[in-house]
Amino acid sequence: MEYFKFILFGLIQGLTEFIPVSSTAHLKVVSLFFGIDDPGHSLSAIIQLGSVFALFWYFRNDIFKFKSQFSKQIFFNYLLHERLLKSILIGTIPIVLLGGSIKLFVPYFFDKFLRSNLSIALVSFFMAIFMYIADSKKKGFINLKNHNYSDSFLIGLTQAFAIFPGVSRSGVTISTALVSGWERGDAAKFSFLLGIPAISIAAIVEFVSYFDELFSFSFYPLIVGLITTFVTSLFTIDLLLNYYSSNGLKIFIIYRVLFGVVILLNL
Repeated sequence: MEYFKFILFGLIQGLTEFIPVSSTAHLKVVSLFFGIDDPGHSLSAIIQLGSVFALFWYFRNDIFKFKSQFSKQIFFNYLLHERLLKSILIGTIPIVLLGGSIKLFVPYFFDKFLRSNLSIALVSFFMAIFMYIADSKKKGFINLKNHNYSDSFLIGLTQAFAIFPGVSRSGVTISTALVSGWERGDAAKFSFLLGIPAISIAAIVEFVSYFDELFSFSFYPLIVGLITTFVTSLFTIDLLLNYYSSNGLKIFIIYRVLFGVVILLNL
């Protein structure tokens, strides 16, 4: 049963962290459906690390793209890479400030209403509407090469709202990028790259905050859960990047509406 629980958590985290349907909401709701306790902050943070490792592995060529030669083409790639790093840094500032402020001054902000099933259902409906508006936009022209830092900051600003259970970090950042005029493929890729520091910081902060609880978990099932998260996250990242470029958000919009309805029917 212990292995089943951690494998389930790993599958849910890996599938829903990058698909725009909210991993936090699914970890809570699906766990209750199977009669398992809400994993809570500590276990969620540990399991989340598997998604962080998957992001680093999948985008390792983008992260370590610096070259030693100095041809004109390679120098252009260096500038592009440096620009992308600055954009990710700028986009990360809002979620660090908002998340850090809540963590310091209102530590139990999410433990009551905002983590309730009703709240998650309502947020799911709101996100479905926002994603529909974004998906209905005409094909954009902004991409990783020609975007401005203001574009990065705007996407980062909406990413900060992902600290609310049910919002979905990937859903709100991809949708914001589309509304702002980004190309579909680059909107998804920037969302995932922007997620590297955001998910890493969130996971590390929660991990440190609830470090004492770490020793209450069984070691081997936990490792199995992390591996499950890592493998599932890799699969999901690749699937979404390829699927979304040509198919858009429609299937995820429908799912979010159905998810919200199911929650409301089971209150």
